[in-house]
Amino acid sequence: MVRKKAGCLAVSIMILGSFLVPLSAEEKIDYSIMQRIRTEGLGGSSKVMDYLSWLSDVYAPRLSESPQYRQAAQWALRTLTEMGLVDAKMEPWGTFGRGWRLKKFYGAMTAPQYMPLIAYPKAWTPGTNGVVTGEAVLLDVKTVKDLEKYKGKLKGAVVLTQPEQSAPLKFSADASRLSEQDLKDMLLALDPGERSRYAEKLPDVMARFQLQAVLNKFAVDEGAAVLIEGSKSTDGTVFVTSGGTQLTSAPPVPPAVVVSVEQYNRMVRILGKKIPVTLEIEIQTEFSEDDPQGYNLVAEFPGSDKKLKNEIVMLGAHFDTWHSGTGATDDGAGCAVVLEALRILKAIGAQPRRTIRVALWDAEEQGLIGSQKYVTNHFYDRSKREIKPEYDRLAAYFNFDNGSGKIRGVYAQGNLAVMPIFEAWLQPFHDLGAATVTTRTTGGSDHISFDSLGLPGFQFIQDDLEYETLTHHSNMDVFDHASRGDLMQAATIMAAFVYNAAMRDEKLPRKFFEPAGPTK
Repeated sequence: MVRKKAGCLAVSIMILGSFLVPLSAEEKIDYSIMQRIRTEGLGGSSKVMDYLSWLSDVYAPRLSESPQYRQAAQWALRTLTEMGLVDAKMEPWGTFGRGWRLKKFYGAMTAPQYMPLIAYPKAWTPGTNGVVTGEAVLLDVKTVKDLEKYKGKLKGAVVLTQPEQSAPLKFSADASRLSEQDLKDMLLALDPGERSRYAEKLPDVMARFQLQAVLNKFAVDEGAAVLIEGSKSTDGTVFVTSGGTQLTSAPPVPPAVVVSVEQYNRMVRILGKKIPVTLEIEIQTEFSEDDPQGYNLVAEFPGSDKKLKNEIVMLGAHFDTWHSGTGATDDGAGCAVVLEALRILKAIGAQPRRTIRVALWDAEEQGLIGSQKYVTNHFYDRSKREIKPEYDRLAAYFNFDNGSGKIRGVYAQGNLAVMPIFEAWLQPFHDLGAATVTTRTTGGSDHISFDSLGLPGFQFIQDDLEYETLTHHSNMDVFDHASRGDLMQAATIMAAFVYNAAMRDEKLPRKFFEPAGPTK
């Protein structure tokens, strides 16, 4: 065993030694610093899982502007300050609306048999004003007109809003990594005109959203007690987000609950046999309207170069979560990676030429609102076509928000000029599985707020692990489903990217963007 360990160490030294010849003669890499970053980030000093535990065990969940969000924010700001960063603060970005939190939930089928429910209320929906007991009514609604036959039949009822849902057996593992073929395929551009899978689904999603809005109003008008739907996944995993909005001007919605699909289907099948189903439900929720402002968390690691310290390198992740789990992989993992990357740089005594600014974003789950407002306030106001003072000072922004999987590379977001730079930056980490730079773009997170305005904002390619199959927006988004080794690797590479961006003679090149041109 001792020889094995020594052999691995020798191989690692040989691998790192091979990196002494830079990939590109134009891109300067301080390989001694890269070695120190690796040693600090991959060794016993790592705190990435400790940070994640605070965020996903103690201060969780963190729905935007909830009491837990504010408590977690104070912990994060203390941590950043103790780390040596300056001007750590909750920075208001504008009006968010009402906070919301779940105080108590109980649900069970009480007849024809007793069955406690694996279920969670939807965010921004009201409580039940005590325990309600109601007969289950199954809706068969595909269009708005289908609601007419239920007039006068829903008062006091617990309404099942869907037919029996698909719950197939699983014959493959929940967790997966990107294969070498997957990574090779990512090097190829998408076929011209190819649409993303999200774009393909958008019309159906919008149709369901519009029908749900009508159903909500109908249920309120008819006096339904609670709306219930089945989760989209199996094995007791409940995927649940919002049933209302944070806006105080929004129309009222009924109490709404998502139930595990197996239990939901059982109730539907019983009703199909013409046997009554009775449910007992209590929901206590709390809306907070004392402070409608939204807050991002920001802090700075001041630059040391007289000429470059006014320029900014940013790194970030979103701080808000949904409420059924504790937000460990979405996106406590990203926040922990960001904190650990900063700790690594502080621990090795890094002296970045540019100022490094961290941002933990608010309201990402409501549509990237916190980062979009930040970009508007600091860089460019699209509605006014107004360039802000920091627009020309941003060197780069790096985002982490795809679960706890290790970094396998980076999306260049169609920016061809950064590709050889990122390829050089990744070379010291090829042995950790990170080597792919693709021209492809990826969306769905806060780097888009930057990229859409021509600012150099980037998201890393990550192994999916269980993110899409199990944890994303579910009750299984908890600490135990985060990968320690992957997060250590990710924080190490994040630290390296931020350091390299802060030390370059020039800011990262940008894609063409005409600030005074037409908006899209």
